[in-house]
Amino acid sequence: MDDLIPLFAIFAVFGTITAIIVGPTYLKSRERREIQQTVRAAIDKGQALPPEVIEAMSKDVTKNLPSRSRDLRKGIIWLAVGIGLAAFGVVSDMGGNGWNGGVDNGLLGIACIPATIGLAFIVLSFFNKNKD
Repeated sequence: MDDLIPLFAIFAVFGTITAIIVGPTYLKSRERREIQQTVRAAIDKGQALPPEVIEAMSKDVTKNLPSRSRDLRKGIIWLAVGIGLAAFGVVSDMGGNGWNGGVDNGLLGIACIPATIGLAFIVLSFFNKNKD
C-alpha cells in the first residue's frame, strides 16, 4: 500500500497538468463543432445566417492576430520577468558570500532568456502595422 502513494502522487500531478491543458482545448473544439453543425443544418434548410453567427465564428481568427499593443504588452511583461529574475539572483547572492558583483550567479544567465524575449516583442511592436 505504501508503494502506491508516490505513484498516485506522480499521476495526480501530471494528470492535473494534462487536464488543465487538454480540458479547455477539448471543450472549445467541441463548441466549435456544435456551431458548425448548427450552421450546416441552417444552410441545408435554406435559412440565411445572421451576422452575429458569422461574427462569433470569426472571433477566434481575429482575436489571435498580432497587434502593436499586444506585442508591446507581451514584451514589457517578459522584460519585467527577466529583470525580476536578475534582481532575485543579485539579492540572493548578496546574502551568503558578500556582494561578488553577481557575476558567478547562474540565475542571471537564466534571466537573460525572458529579458531577450521581451526585447524582441518590444522591437516587433514597432514593426507591426496592425493596431488595436
